[in-house]
Amino acid sequence: MAARLHSGAALRWLAATGVAAAAALLLALLHANSTTAGMVFLVLVVWSATLAGFALSLYMAALCAVAFDYCFLPPVHTLWLAGAQQWVPMLAFAAGSLVVSRVAERARRQTKSAELRQHDLEQLYELSQEMMLYDDTASLVRELPRLIARIFALEGVVLFVRDHDRIYASPADVPPGIEAGLRTLTQSLSPTVALEPGYHATSLTLGLRALGSLAWRPPALSREISAAIAAQVATVLARAFALEASARLEAARESERLRAALVDSLSHELRTPLTSIRAASTTLLHSEQSHGLDDAARLDMIRLIDEESSRLDALIGEAMEMAEIDAHATQVRLAPQHPRALLDQAVEESRKALASHRVSIEVEEPDRPAWFDSHLLGRVLRHLIENAASYTQSGSRIALASRRSGGRLEFSVQDNGPGIDPLDLPLIFEKFYRGKRGAKARKGSGMGLAIVRAI
Repeated sequence: MAARLHSGAALRWLAATGVAAAAALLLALLHANSTTAGMVFLVLVVWSATLAGFALSLYMAALCAVAFDYCFLPPVHTLWLAGAQQWVPMLAFAAGSLVVSRVAERARRQTKSAELRQHDLEQLYELSQEMMLYDDTASLVRELPRLIARIFALEGVVLFVRDHDRIYASPADVPPGIEAGLRTLTQSLSPTVALEPGYHATSLTLGLRALGSLAWRPPALSREISAAIAAQVATVLARAFALEASARLEAARESERLRAALVDSLSHELRTPLTSIRAASTTLLHSEQSHGLDDAARLDMIRLIDEESSRLDALIGEAMEMAEIDAHATQVRLAPQHPRALLDQAVEESRKALASHRVSIEVEEPDRPAWFDSHLLGRVLRHLIENAASYTQSGSRIALASRRSGGRLEFSVQDNGPGIDPLDLPLIFEKFYRGKRGAKARKGSGMGLAIVRAI
């Protein structure tokens, strides 16, 4: 790399020498006067200062001064000047060359500085846009070192986040001593921290709150860019933590709201079958004492008690099922199973709900085993089957099917019932929600489809 740089510099100096010599020869062949020659040589000095910098422009100015004196100022073909009239254009050329070289160099540096600032702003903008693409705090924090390293062409970036009390790095290997140094910097125990050679570190603060610290190598970033990166990262981390805290608070409120709704719903739903059971049992008890009921009426009371007891048992089962899911106590136990066996089992366990319906099962052949939890999928199918049976007329057909599509195994439950009102579609999977048709058609807790979605 160094050899290529040295060879490139040598070529530039040789090119400057060649250009000056060629210009002098061409002007001599054209018999140009001293004024024309001086202007051409001055243009060459400006051109070299603009393209190659101040040092090369001084070299070009010296070459052009020698050529100007030797070829165009009397006595010609000597390096002497005849008198004051010859010194004036030479001194004017030298002063003009020096001034335009400095001006051109300053303009070149300002142009280069503006290009660097534009490049830095583009990188900062790209970093801000990339960070805004992440929805959750965990992914954002995990990917931040990789984003910074990629966008700013750094060899390594290490991020310490105080709230997580963790180090995130790109590449993943963290040099010894970096973690302790970043922790010390974050805690402000020392104004300067000696990190692993080659790393530069800065703290991430927002107001008076220390969020963490950031280190990178090589330390090629300017102080302004380092401060801008630190400010961006600190702002995004603070925003992400605020959203995370807000989400936790909202989840707690939602959990409390659902708990209250569960209690209210269950209180109402449980009282209804209990009231019917108590009324029927009280009637039977009094009838035994007064002999006021015949066998048919007594059988109706017994049937009512049985139906309401079953309904009560189903409500309690759904409440326990939803509580188990909400508590994240559900475990998935995968095993190779045949789709046909799962559908047969779901129909068998739902035979009471399907007593007055025609059931068909269609399984795409070959019926190869697939990995799934038959217990959980069975619960899903039973809820769907019971819904289909409840909202369709007796004697109607309910079709269960399985097929493979795109590397997936799909199960479906289809009926020819009245369908779902379009206004209810966005809400049918919410807990305790029952559409207009459902509320009129049958009694229920409104938890079945919520359980299906949760599983």
